[in-house]
Amino acid sequence: MFSPHWIGWWSIAAIAAALAWTLINPRLFPAPDNTESWAAKAVLGERAFLNRKTVPVRLGHRRAAWITTGVSLAFALIGIYGLVVGNFAAALAGWHAAVLAKLWFLDRMVFLWGEVKDTDPVYQAWSRADWSVSHAPDAAS
Repeated sequence: MFSPHWIGWWSIAAIAAALAWTLINPRLFPAPDNTESWAAKAVLGERAFLNRKTVPVRLGHRRAAWITTGVSLAFALIGIYGLVVGNFAAALAGWHAAVLAKLWFLDRMVFLWGEVKDTDPVYQAWSRADWSVSHAPDAAS
């Protein structure tokens, strides 16, 4: 872990590198050949959650998503506070707790995906790793 209190303005380079990786990472890897891994199911569950206006999602899944996101945000704010004031313990604890809460969110998305994957033709195509099918508006219309 780095801190601007320890490395000064060089922390901007570390922050820029982390932001660049966040933007580049999803574009570096191809879509998966199958959807059986936990990570693939988590991503597909997130996509289904984001698509809940088109294909409804049960209230329990929506609540779990908002609760786990709120918990993650609260701990991230503690981590940011720790970085700003130079409190290493708060920064470390906040960061790690935020990551654990995000993993909890992703676990809930796996459950969501298991429930919705057979409810919509697009989701059925995604289950077969057919990425050409989507809910996007048709270009011809």
